[in-house]
Amino acid sequence: MTDAPTPAPAAEDAAAVLPDDADQLTPRQIVAALDTYIVGQRDAKKSVAIALRNRWRRLHAPPEMRDEIMPNNIIMIGPTGVGKTEIARRLAKLARAPFIKVEATKFTEVGYVGRDVESMVRDLADLAVNMVKAEQAERVQDKAAARAEERILDLLIPPSKPARPPQMPGMGFSTAAEEKEPEPDPMRERTRERFRQMLRDGELDDREVEVEVSASSSNTLKMFGPMGMEEMGINLQDMFGGGGKRKKRRLPIREARELLRDEEAQKLIDHEGAVQEAIERVEQNGIIFIDEIDKVAGRSEGKSGPDVSREGVQRDLLPIVEGSAVTTKHGLVRTDHVLFVASGAFHVSKPSDLIPELQGRFPIRVELQNLTEDDFVQILTEPKNALLKQYQALFASEGVRLTFADDAVRQIARTAARVNEEVENIGARRLHTVLTTLLEDVLFEMPEGAAESVEITAADVEARLGHLVADRDLSQFIL
Repeated sequence: MTDAPTPAPAAEDAAAVLPDDADQLTPRQIVAALDTYIVGQRDAKKSVAIALRNRWRRLHAPPEMRDEIMPNNIIMIGPTGVGKTEIARRLAKLARAPFIKVEATKFTEVGYVGRDVESMVRDLADLAVNMVKAEQAERVQDKAAARAEERILDLLIPPSKPARPPQMPGMGFSTAAEEKEPEPDPMRERTRERFRQMLRDGELDDREVEVEVSASSSNTLKMFGPMGMEEMGINLQDMFGGGGKRKKRRLPIREARELLRDEEAQKLIDHEGAVQEAIERVEQNGIIFIDEIDKVAGRSEGKSGPDVSREGVQRDLLPIVEGSAVTTKHGLVRTDHVLFVASGAFHVSKPSDLIPELQGRFPIRVELQNLTEDDFVQILTEPKNALLKQYQALFASEGVRLTFADDAVRQIARTAARVNEEVENIGARRLHTVLTTLLEDVLFEMPEGAAESVEITAADVEARLGHLVADRDLSQFIL
């Protein structure tokens, strides 16, 4: 399948909840996009690509079947550092979907001290609301900038006060309706336009003005109680009528313009509409990534009594995954069509140690492979955010050109693969340790006396890391 089919007329409204263009990506295109950041793991990429495309398919299914189609939740099985979290994060970024990563070990059974599983949905709702408001603010930037400009001009050239009619003797007031608009002053208007042009040309950027803005800080009372009420904040200013507090700040016009533009953008946002759109986006497109789910899997041997950090968490997690309504400060959020992606190394336990009901809610299981020396070479050089490119950017900030010979890249990859085999397999994260150790001296000396260019050869890698790799004890503590 290369082209997206034409949407069915009955599903046009449902398709509107998907971000622009994200619903047009085919599984093959999704995998190609993930390939630009993640090396290997073809099976995992295919599984998440199908899961993402299935959302589009569900929204374009016949209306009577749309709510019956459940998401295919996924369990990724593999050691640390092979790309489990990165695949889920890049998938959410690609789809521009609300995404949150949580650690299963942070949750406890309801009634015990700790976070309850519903807090992940509340966090996702908060994130989605901020995401939608940011998108709306981006769309009104031009209008907000124009309003901010007018406010700055009012500070530089205060507007004329409205004329007041003559007052009756003994009467010290007049109504707003009685106040007359000030007569236009041609001289003042010409001055204002001259200042406007200077403002746009940046000639006034360093001039200071006193602006009145909303106070950024607000007192919040946290409620501690059952059912995760600690997540529900109560604004004391709203309770006691102190909302909308403002304060004055003296800032250069360069900074004041941005601050006022952001404030005007917030005024132009449809906050109620943003909340509704965010809730719908969470319900239809939300992705929750549950890491280290193997840590809450019960062990069959030596099991005695309830374990609030394992089986209890699984049982609390079950209704969230299978679909339920969670109360958030933005309203009810249903999780029926939220995509859950779980991951774990499962080197001590195994997926079958999860309670059967939870296993059934994660029908797709994919195993990620250990990374090889060839994979490390690709990771170092090919992705957009490749490690060598990152270090070259760091060196470039100091005016130093960093290059790696081909045999040096191969030697770095070989070193990382060997240490992973002999000490502990932490996947691609080993490359960070190896490169930091390799470039430590150059990074330290670079601000003062480094050359304009630095080339790393295989001999340099061997001289710096050879003895560390050979000494198992040193490898364990340094690499």
